[in-house]
Amino acid sequence: MRAVIQRVSAGSVTVDGECIGVLSLDDGRLGLVALIGVTHDDGPAQAAKLADKIWGLRIFDGDGGPERSAADLNAPILVISQFTLYANTDKGRRPSWNAAAPGPVAEPLVATLVDELRSRGATVATGRFGADMKVALVNDGPVTLVLEV
Repeated sequence: MRAVIQRVSAGSVTVDGECIGVLSLDDGRLGLVALIGVTHDDGPAQAAKLADKIWGLRIFDGDGGPERSAADLNAPILVISQFTLYANTDKGRRPSWNAAAPGPVAEPLVATLVDELRSRGATVATGRFGADMKVALVNDGPVTLVLEV
């Protein structure tokens, strides 16, 4: 599994004009937007490991720099599936999506990741798998990291 993690001061996802997932950050807190890609050989173990990494990643500032995690701050997370994270652009100008797992494989694993995050205490909002989503966010820092398990 692959994730692009962004520390944000705002984040939302809209489908067909309806906001279906939003980070509630009105109190000045920060949160995370997690774009999640799944490949063919991923399974529940990778989803659990990625949830641990996302929840425990120290990318929020403390007294001495980035030393606090989403778990430390109870920071909310917006999880959005994104098969394009497994694009292959080695040849030509048209990406190949062969490395991305098909929907029947990927969708349950994204759901497992969300469940794993929630079981750790995270407040999680989500997009809609396979939908044409409009994602809005305000990256804080900016801080953007790529994780792979």
